[in-house]
Amino acid sequence: MITHIRLKNFKSWKDSGEVKLAPLTGFFGTNSSGKSSLLQMLLLLKQTIGTEEILFFGDENSLVNLGNFLQVIHGHNIEAKLGLEFGCKIDKPLTVENCNLIDVDGSRDIRSTSFTFDRFTFNAFISLHKLKPFVENRPYRVRRDSKEYIVNVGDFSKKIYGEPNQFGVGVPDISINSFATQFILEFSNIYYLGPNRVHPQRFYHWEGTHPKSVGQSGEDTIDSILNARVDQRTTSYQEKNVPIEERISAWLQEMDLAYSFSLKRTSLDKDRNFEALVQKSPDSAKVTLADMGYGLSQFLPVLVLCFYAPQGSTLILEQPGIHLHPMVQAQLADLLIEVVNERKLQILIESHSEHLLTRLQRRLVEKQIAQDDLALYFCRNNDGASTIDRLDIDVESGDIKNWPENFFGDVMGDMIAMTDKQVEMIAEKESEG
Repeated sequence: MITHIRLKNFKSWKDSGEVKLAPLTGFFGTNSSGKSSLLQMLLLLKQTIGTEEILFFGDENSLVNLGNFLQVIHGHNIEAKLGLEFGCKIDKPLTVENCNLIDVDGSRDIRSTSFTFDRFTFNAFISLHKLKPFVENRPYRVRRDSKEYIVNVGDFSKKIYGEPNQFGVGVPDISINSFATQFILEFSNIYYLGPNRVHPQRFYHWEGTHPKSVGQSGEDTIDSILNARVDQRTTSYQEKNVPIEERISAWLQEMDLAYSFSLKRTSLDKDRNFEALVQKSPDSAKVTLADMGYGLSQFLPVLVLCFYAPQGSTLILEQPGIHLHPMVQAQLADLLIEVVNERKLQILIESHSEHLLTRLQRRLVEKQIAQDDLALYFCRNNDGASTIDRLDIDVESGDIKNWPENFFGDVMGDMIAMTDKQVEMIAEKESEG
């Protein structure tokens, strides 16, 4: 699980400071306030794995396309250093033999014959050297006896995270292999769903593929459901293992988006074409997904990913409630809480939904999610520089103590204005009478 992130000189962020992440973390804020950039940093590191670049800034087929170093660096200051940091807690402690540890202040060098860790920090500084990105430091850090040390391993001239199968002269293989492998494993377990999703189709052709995810635009949603059916995948629910399709159908019914949802072959048993059939109510006819409201097809990838992603994964969801009406936006919070609690997922969301936020506040008061399992933030952009504040929620009342003024509009002001106008109209009628 990713425990925190920090950005320095990344797009609109001069320095985000340490942003602590919980199992369920929400980023709210005005447009162009830097919310997406916080998540893009993680996507940048994920898409760099397996490439020949120090940092792969992306292209039209990547998770995110950030252009190049000059377009990413804050203020387009080519002399500035780009700082990318994240903390990671791993599932099982690892032991590293013959590991060199250096005090962060450089005061001493400790050679440890054996070192066990269950979390580490990656903190890389990248600058331009001969117009190419260059890693200036050894990025891995660990804590031992309440002190932080730099791990003196690896060659980072070709890979920002090191290379599991290539080691520096005199460096024990086990050391860099442990950290670079954990880096790769952590980002391999990150699944991203963007805000722009594919349109529903009348027929879906499945070649028996086994997608790892629903795709960043939800293009593999139906393939994922069919693969889960063939593999007989189950998910945890109330201390039982139930089929994934069962929970998907249950949530569609709970949210009143569909009474039933099914995938059926169009004709012959060997036919690879399927219809996604939806029944809105018990007495209504079954129609294709393309004949339903747009909101259902746009939400389905979110719902499927929550149950299809491997247990313990990290999901990055941008605008998960887009095209949903207010009640379902609120129920989306309950879905996220379920999979965080039941499937041990970590979910990072970027949203503008007041209804989603309010339901999270309510569930916190009702103790359906622990205080330590929820982190909510508000981002601002002032004169081209982003800032972030963690929302301070009273666990007894659910009130936000540092509520951002007018973020969700001046609802109370609108109500007062309407009341004043009504009083004014009544007074005019009485004077005329």
